[in-house]
Amino acid sequence: MAEDFKSLLGELLQDTYSAETQLLEALPEMAGAASTPSLRKAFEEHLAVTQRQVERLEKVAEMIGCDPDGEDCEAMEGLIAEAEEIMDEHDEGPVRDAALIAAAQKVEHYEIAAYGTLTAMAKACGMKEAAALLAETLKEEKDTDEALTELAEKEVNPAALRGQAANDPTARGKGSAA
Repeated sequence: MAEDFKSLLGELLQDTYSAETQLLEALPEMAGAASTPSLRKAFEEHLAVTQRQVERLEKVAEMIGCDPDGEDCEAMEGLIAEAEEIMDEHDEGPVRDAALIAAAQKVEHYEIAAYGTLTAMAKACGMKEAAALLAETLKEEKDTDEALTELAEKEVNPAALRGQAANDPTARGKGSAA
């Protein structure tokens, strides 16, 4: 339990560090499950970004004077469990890809909240360098969320709808042989 504001910052940093290290393990699985090449590439690229984010968190932990290991992020455990369920329960294809994007965006939104909080707390503590490092990661998380939205809207969701229409007998036009 946090004794003061700075120790609370340390606890929240540990929780975020746990979330990011869990994500490092999950992203390769998500990339492997994606059938859309651009989604697979997005997950692979975010893996490299996440590694840099973990390194930044380690720097911030050193600045704060805490060990980044310690807390287990139960929220990320749940978000990853949802992503694993999607991979298990949906057949490969654009519908599963749309579900993977939804799962990934839940992760991004969680991370946006975590980094927004950490940045504000570091600023409040007068830790300008730590705040700048955390704000850099916050921007990356927002950029990733926007990129996933764009990928969903321009490519994955339309492909999922086309696949649905092809398999939906009520969507066939008049004069169909079916």
